[in-house]
Amino acid sequence: MSIRRRIILGIVLLLGAGFYVPISFVVDDIELRYRESTEEPLVDAARVLASLAAASADHDKLDIDLFRAGFAQVRTQVFSAQIFGLIKNKVDWHVYITDRTGIVVFDSDNGRDEGRDYSQWRDVHRTLRGDYGARTSPMENDSDRKMLYIAAPVLRDGNLIGVLSVGKPTYSADQFTQAAQNKFILGSTLVCLTLIAIGLLLSVWVTRPILCLTDYARAIRDGRRVNRPALGSSEMEELGIAFEQMRDALAGKRYVENYVQTLTHEIKSPLSAISGAVELLGEELSPAQTQTFLRNIRQESGRIGRIVDNLLLLSSLESRKYIDTQKPIVVQNLLDELEKTVMPLLTVKRLDLEILGNRNCMLQGEPNLIRMALLNVVQNAIDFSPENGTITLRAERLDDGVRFAVLDRGPGIPDYAFGRVFERFYSLKRPGDGRKSSGLGLSLVREITALHQGDIRLENRPEGGVSASLFFPASRA
Repeated sequence: MSIRRRIILGIVLLLGAGFYVPISFVVDDIELRYRESTEEPLVDAARVLASLAAASADHDKLDIDLFRAGFAQVRTQVFSAQIFGLIKNKVDWHVYITDRTGIVVFDSDNGRDEGRDYSQWRDVHRTLRGDYGARTSPMENDSDRKMLYIAAPVLRDGNLIGVLSVGKPTYSADQFTQAAQNKFILGSTLVCLTLIAIGLLLSVWVTRPILCLTDYARAIRDGRRVNRPALGSSEMEELGIAFEQMRDALAGKRYVENYVQTLTHEIKSPLSAISGAVELLGEELSPAQTQTFLRNIRQESGRIGRIVDNLLLLSSLESRKYIDTQKPIVVQNLLDELEKTVMPLLTVKRLDLEILGNRNCMLQGEPNLIRMALLNVVQNAIDFSPENGTITLRAERLDDGVRFAVLDRGPGIPDYAFGRVFERFYSLKRPGDGRKSSGLGLSLVREITALHQGDIRLENRPEGGVSASLFFPASRA
């Protein structure tokens, strides 16, 4: 499991454990507190009404006419009370009075239960015993809703002459409870989601440097030229610097080993040819043979010199991480200089160089290096093009840079060679004489384009030949 997923999972588990228990506790507690807030004023109401009943009694006989008249008048009154989200337009109290034996003598619900024995009802029974009496019972017309009854003793001269109970439906409190619970749950959910979002951002903030370093390490493994990611001034930046130092140390060691091996291999062949020619020159030869061997010595010596020069240049390019001095380059001037340089080679093979596209655009970089990259690609096109042919050089302006395309009409690149054309010292035989180059030209081109944050692509054309595409960033001046 990735670090990011572990962080997110840990935050979710912590939030789940940290919020579920308090939420469930508070939600249950809200309902209890609303029930308490309903019961407490009913106690006062029951006590007050019981005192009124006692005051209106004739000795030990309860006078219920006062209560009948009062509730009859209340039922006829029209009112509307806006209590936050609840609209109240009727009195929903249910009041009944029993005598000292528990027989109902008054029922505010139109006398419905008058004459019934309530002595075993919890509120009446406990009050008759001198305890606090209360009960909660389902409503007769709606079993899902409940009525809360609070009873108070009716005392006359210190004697118990009856019990008065006040009942109130709990649905009003249930509405307030549900609204409060929903609001609390919604608020808690929003807090959780906010904390999860913060956790996601935190996980990205923590893991982004790790992912950048991982990509950097993979690029080093694959031998790609990449710059060390900017990681600020944290410990990750120090780790990135250590990665870079390790890469430079390993690359330097491997670089020396590869160069010694490849240089030894490539110089061995021309040195053998030179050595053989020198031995033969010690014998008696005809003037023509002597000139032939001297020409071979000059050619092989020149080949060794080109290999050494190109290796030195390639070595300096590979050790650089960026372009030191970038200058704006006018494509028109670059193409004119390139055309003058390759004109003798074109003349020898009777080739035409066709330059197309936008010459007025500009790019950014080191002029000598970009000129060298284009020159190597054009020279390859010249080497592989048949005589009396045409090479096309096209400059195309893009939104973010300039792309050069060099098109020849040669034999193309064999399938087996596509994966190796950019390797050092890998070269294909030239048509005609079958000779090979130093095999460093395309390696140089790749390093030059990479230094400029560009790229090079080689493709076989359907009509024959190769298309070499070089991209360089545009001028930022």
